[in-house]
Amino acid sequence: MATAIVWFRRDLRLADNPALRHAVDAAERVVPVYVHAPDEEAPWPPGAASRWWLHHSLAAVAESIAARGGRLLIRRGPSHEALAQLVRETGANLVCWNRLYEPQELKREQTVATMLADQGVETETFDANVLCAPHILRTQSGSPYRVFTPFATRYAGLPPQSPPLTAPRSLPRVDGKLHSLPLAALALPPRIRWDAGLAQAWQPGEAGARARLRKLRATLADYAQARDRPGEEGTSRLSPHLHFGELSPRQVLAELDSRAALAGWKAFRRELLWREFALHVLHHYPRTPEAPLDPRFAGFPWRRREKLLRAWQRGETGIPIVDAGMRELWRTGWMHNRVRMITASFLTKHAGIDWRAGARWFWDTLVDADLANNTLNWQWVAGCGADAAPYFRIFNPVLQSRKFDADGKYLRRWLPELAHLPTHWLHAPWAAPAEILASAAVTPGKNYPKPVLDLAVGRAQALARFKQRRGRRLT
Repeated sequence: MATAIVWFRRDLRLADNPALRHAVDAAERVVPVYVHAPDEEAPWPPGAASRWWLHHSLAAVAESIAARGGRLLIRRGPSHEALAQLVRETGANLVCWNRLYEPQELKREQTVATMLADQGVETETFDANVLCAPHILRTQSGSPYRVFTPFATRYAGLPPQSPPLTAPRSLPRVDGKLHSLPLAALALPPRIRWDAGLAQAWQPGEAGARARLRKLRATLADYAQARDRPGEEGTSRLSPHLHFGELSPRQVLAELDSRAALAGWKAFRRELLWREFALHVLHHYPRTPEAPLDPRFAGFPWRRREKLLRAWQRGETGIPIVDAGMRELWRTGWMHNRVRMITASFLTKHAGIDWRAGARWFWDTLVDADLANNTLNWQWVAGCGADAAPYFRIFNPVLQSRKFDADGKYLRRWLPELAHLPTHWLHAPWAAPAEILASAAVTPGKNYPKPVLDLAVGRAQALARFKQRRGRRLT
């Protein structure tokens, strides 16, 4: 009787899961397993917010598997040892999994594949969490893409995606004698319960992902404009669901296909391709999480400003749009996409702080922390990566705030101490007359910080540093 093991990682769904589907079709017995091995993800093991999400996503997929008659086993790593042990316990002759492409995941998969081959166990692997494997697309010269627009143009010439796979209606029963750790044994949620805001903001799991996708479908017409306004729910908020594989990008395409003529669909499709581009860059340049892609920035004179960094992390810079974004991040594990760019630009350009410090903070606090996206986006804003913004592109946080949060709805939500300021002064309270501040009960330096730096001075200093670096020849 053929037995197949399905190795779950960041594909925590039953629908459009080719590894699971193949196992169900190929074997009479199917053993789903999640192997907890954070050390194998070093130097980028999941941060605190990601661990919270992982806990609830595992609980959801385990429940879905149980509802179909199966059982998700939970084991501890090392992965190759845990899977080898499970092969011995079950007599499995097939192990299936969906491929991941981060450098540490590739290493882990190779170790597992080698071990299984030595034992004579067949393996089948699949692409389930990308639209196109990152090694497929190349420039005409055969090199990896480093600029997004030609990458997206090249992708448009690929054949259409095949329809998503349906979830199995039933799963074979798993022997109750097989050992499984209780989910609580992984100690994924925080010991100090700071996660109430996350629980209020999110529904991890496949059902939550599908609900979020249906909501996007209903509001897609206005997506192209609404996605830039942080005071509205104009973004998809699908990123954590995609990262943990509760939803596949192919499912997204299929769900929204009937809206393909809308400008909103075109804008959202571009965001999906940006996600693919990020993985493409990381796959071909695996050192980018620690080193700039542009070698001219290898020795860039970033400034050590620990006090300012802490103020940025806590949302206490005195720059309202920056503080609102950082407080939203701490409270919900997420930040609006436009505000992510503004806060990152403030840290790297105005404050001159190393982009890696910001990337690490986002990695620990975002529920959608994704190594490829996090790296690409921080290097893009800092001006040292693929498709990098010119050095002179420095987001003015006040102008950005006035343009995209014109009525101050976002600022008032996350900065209640400024809620009574007239909108005209809300975006730059340091410029408000004393009587206006007094009438709004705002005391600079007491109940709301004074700005930690002068924006004009910070911009001028950034321009000088970046212009000098950009003028260097590539060697």
